[in-house]
Amino acid sequence: MEPRGNAPRHLVVVGGGMVARRLVDALRARDGEGQWAVTLLCEERRAPYDRVALTSYFTGRDPEDLALGGQEIWDDPLVTIRRGVAATAVDRSARTVTTSDGRTLAYDSLVLATGSYAAVPPVPGHDLRGAFVYRTIDDVADLRSYVESLRGELDRPLRGAVVGGGLLGLEAAGALRALDVDATVVEFAPRLMPLQVDDGGGEALRRLIEGLGVSVRTGTATARLTDHLGRVARMHFADGPALDVDVVIFAVGVRPRDELARDAGLEVGERGGVVVDDACRTIDPAVWAIGEVACIGGRCLGLVAPGYAMAEVVADRLLGGEGTFPGADLSTKLKLLGVDVASFGDAFAQEPGALEVVVSDPVAGVYKKLVMSDDAKTLRGGILVGDASAYAALRPMVGRELGGDPVAHLLPEGAAPAPTGDLPDDAAVCSCNNVSAGAIRCAVTEGGCSDLAGVKACTKAGTSCGSCLPLVKRLVTTELEKSGVAVSNALCEHFDLSRAQLFDVVRVQGLTSFSEIIARHGRGRGCDICKPVIGSVLASLGTGHILEGERAALQDTNDHVMANLQKDGSYSVVPRIPGGEITPEGLLVIGQVAKDFGLYTKITGGQRIDLFGARIDQLPGIWKRLVDAGFESGHAYGKSLRTVKSCVGSTWCRYGVQDSVGLAIDLELRYRGLRSPHKLKLGVSGCARECAEARGKDVGVIATDNGWNLYVGGNGGFTPRHARLLAEDLDTETLVRTIDRFLMLYIRTADRLQRTAAWVEEYEGGLDAIRAVVLEDSLGIADDLDAAMAEHVGSYEDEWAATLADPEKLRRFASFVNAPEEPDPSLAYVGERGQARPATPEEREGGAVLIAGTTLEVRP
Repeated sequence: MEPRGNAPRHLVVVGGGMVARRLVDALRARDGEGQWAVTLLCEERRAPYDRVALTSYFTGRDPEDLALGGQEIWDDPLVTIRRGVAATAVDRSARTVTTSDGRTLAYDSLVLATGSYAAVPPVPGHDLRGAFVYRTIDDVADLRSYVESLRGELDRPLRGAVVGGGLLGLEAAGALRALDVDATVVEFAPRLMPLQVDDGGGEALRRLIEGLGVSVRTGTATARLTDHLGRVARMHFADGPALDVDVVIFAVGVRPRDELARDAGLEVGERGGVVVDDACRTIDPAVWAIGEVACIGGRCLGLVAPGYAMAEVVADRLLGGEGTFPGADLSTKLKLLGVDVASFGDAFAQEPGALEVVVSDPVAGVYKKLVMSDDAKTLRGGILVGDASAYAALRPMVGRELGGDPVAHLLPEGAAPAPTGDLPDDAAVCSCNNVSAGAIRCAVTEGGCSDLAGVKACTKAGTSCGSCLPLVKRLVTTELEKSGVAVSNALCEHFDLSRAQLFDVVRVQGLTSFSEIIARHGRGRGCDICKPVIGSVLASLGTGHILEGERAALQDTNDHVMANLQKDGSYSVVPRIPGGEITPEGLLVIGQVAKDFGLYTKITGGQRIDLFGARIDQLPGIWKRLVDAGFESGHAYGKSLRTVKSCVGSTWCRYGVQDSVGLAIDLELRYRGLRSPHKLKLGVSGCARECAEARGKDVGVIATDNGWNLYVGGNGGFTPRHARLLAEDLDTETLVRTIDRFLMLYIRTADRLQRTAAWVEEYEGGLDAIRAVVLEDSLGIADDLDAAMAEHVGSYEDEWAATLADPEKLRRFASFVNAPEEPDPSLAYVGERGQARPATPEEREGGAVLIAGTTLEVRP
């Protein structure tokens, strides 16, 4: 298509979901000549976000963290996003769209990416207060708000139920458990996830889910909901006893949002959805449909990968290409309630002559099945429950000879072969972004990519769900080795050693400065990769204050001023509150400091109080007040121990079996200031109810009647992981010693910015090998690890207290070097919910009040 003169054509995209964002990204990436200007109508008030990760909203993750891709796309002059604006009508003859704010937009092409809505069965009582769906951030925010308000009214544990035992239903059950609500999943089919797993997989999944404290009712039809005082109180079934409930979530599927298309006279499918051809074009050549609303090949596809493929096709077509939809890869791999579930290919062995190879271990909670051709050579599909580590390597082999004994591919993680070397070029490695093995190899051999990061940037492989990354990494390594390129583990261009090797060198040789280290073992002047790493290594070895001498220049932005930089250029202050326990006097001090300095206050997910909006020149004054009151740095700015979260345990809770608060405080005071390759978070729960969410932490401790269970390698963030059991029923002394050794081994051997979860997976021998080191001293280094931790504990010094006592260090805390007493005039704030927040550019133009002196006044 040719643009009309120099003016770009206008593309209107209706819908603000993941697939709409992919279309905008793909079009702008390819449209170098600026043929198209894009307007995105986003009905929600948020830019497109990751719906797949909705449940992380309940584990303290900021909704803004779910935003897709970089924000620079919204600054593109050819892209306009209109948040909170829906399309209400389409006039195909005039080629216009009417919007909910009363405007009319003319289009040259229109893309419908309206997605779907959560279906609600016609169950009497489905509209009662306390009944929810699970689809958007607003849905989950409403759910959380309701649960929190209800908990304040009822002096007992809350009870919840989820109608639907599919993917969404188990996600919703996970949300209830994250909210500390007892959960029951009610599924009409005879097994959980009936569209993804067979009877054997469903039974294994049921045992695993029930083992996590979620009740399951399969083969059960919900008849009605009844209320008490106007809110849902009981769930009744077609047969069997009723269930008392406080909250109900409907997760029975979705329906395409095709009402706009219907009203515009577009063809819709028998079961809904806008009918499109292989180019994703409707009966109107100027109108396209992609994602869940598109009915292609007679059906709507509810997975994100086919939607992404449709977006790429439309982007290609808009620029004159001939792209067609390649077909749907309906493979899925998810972690639901911490349980791995995957299915791919002909998972139910429906093709003629199918042969099933099954490995089932009820004790370990693992069910694995491969569907083979009748000669047991060609892989047709599979189901993996409990351990889906083989998924990345097996899925691309569907339709190909697997080679060897199929059972070998179902062995436990680490023992199964990794069939990557002979993977055909056309085998799909990343289904989300439609990247083949050949494209990855080409990125290495012809594209000049020499590492995983380069291949991800070049091909987009592994940038969506991430499940293919292990396979991508193996392909990259194999291809580099074939090309005769030595695969380097060097830290950066200035050091040939890895971080772990460098740590040992510095420790053994007793080096204490960057100059010494680079003179002996590196070259050049260093960079923003190696300098922070060496700064962290030196801090981990306890060789002095992070701002002492030349070490100050090694630190990242936050460490450089021992505070977290915020988006407006101000900083946050986070005093340590061990175990979340704080006295009324301490609360009063923090409150008075916040009031005197005009700081925004918020309780963090780690049971601390965050103070936002501090200028750099205010930091010493704020910390002087806090240190004098007995507070220490919370190290929220460092790659170090952040918090040890705890429930109240046996101190107050009627369910507690051990003193979780006392242990959490002891652990936090023991590991405070411990510098590491990445941040560390710990949790201690006083009973199996797990209120401290310890299994989502790098180190999690859960009380038992006989002592403590120790879990390691969990984390939230971009790739959430559940911690894995390291040892059971430990006494307190053994527990602390084991954690000491685990943390020190991690600090010594992990890569830069590698979380404990990834480190445990990549450590040679995995968790079993780590267990042998820390519990059985298999490497003979236990005494050394113990001594290293003892040295840390004995040499701890609060960084801010030491800084306040050193005039030289205090000189760096000034907004302007030539005017140290002058506050930064660029900071502007407005009032919101009784506090000050950074003003938007529009609010600045409207006259938001600037900070002056040490007092912030907020203009109404």
